[in-house]
Amino acid sequence: MENKLAMFEGKKIRRVWDEKSQDWWFSVVDVVGALTESVDPRNYWKVLKSRLKDEGSEVVTKCNQLKLPAADGKYYETDVANTETMFRIIQTIPSPKAEPFKLWLARVGYERVEEETDPELAINRAMNSYLRKGYSPEWVNLRLKSIEIRKDLTDEWQKRRVKAGREFAILTDDITLAWAGLTTRSYKKFKGLKKENLRDNMTNLEMVLNMLAETATTEISKKDEPETFWENRKVARRGGGVAKVARVKIEEETGKKVIGKFKHKGELSLKRG
Repeated sequence: MENKLAMFEGKKIRRVWDEKSQDWWFSVVDVVGALTESVDPRNYWKVLKSRLKDEGSEVVTKCNQLKLPAADGKYYETDVANTETMFRIIQTIPSPKAEPFKLWLARVGYERVEEETDPELAINRAMNSYLRKGYSPEWVNLRLKSIEIRKDLTDEWQKRRVKAGREFAILTDDITLAWAGLTTRSYKKFKGLKKENLRDNMTNLEMVLNMLAETATTEISKKDEPETFWENRKVARRGGGVAKVARVKIEEETGKKVIGKFKHKGELSLKRG
């Protein structure tokens, strides 16, 4: 567990990064205090929690308790919630400061419904979102292409009866380890990432090599038609190996390591374009 402070309109929000769940956990009392400006946020949360329980809401059951540092420097058991649950709690708070979050969540939900009808909208929104965060148009084009290539790969895995979720993650790790020499998690740790998307923090060259690895895996799978999960793992490693050859050659020619500490500095905005 890694303890850190976040800020919301000048108010400190205690949070903890859980390596196992790969998620941030936020102090509920701190968020409640920042949004309501209550003189006693602990009591406010106590009353709200009781009301939610009476209404049969499952939000409270999704909260956890972790030891967080208090003003006296000691650690006390504190109610915490991950990002999804925290947003659900915010939706129950009748406060002007909570309204921007509620409006943003409503807008995001509406956009997802629209995208189910017209997937091209999702592509356009993704492009605009990356550009707002400061990525170059060239990088954005690569990133969107990488999404297409990833979709081709996962479609192929589904044809081979690979299960989405854990098995997809294992095969992705096999590919990444083969070409980059790092698992997905260790790759993110090397770059200093936590919840951030690894591909969103790759350089153009890293992205191109990752795309090569996934494309090679897709093509090898189509040729070999693996029937078992273990056979799919071997194909994934071979596909990643193709990109490793390219990475090693590039490093020999340039004298520079391909895998770098690049980490994009863009921040999530609640303003929707």
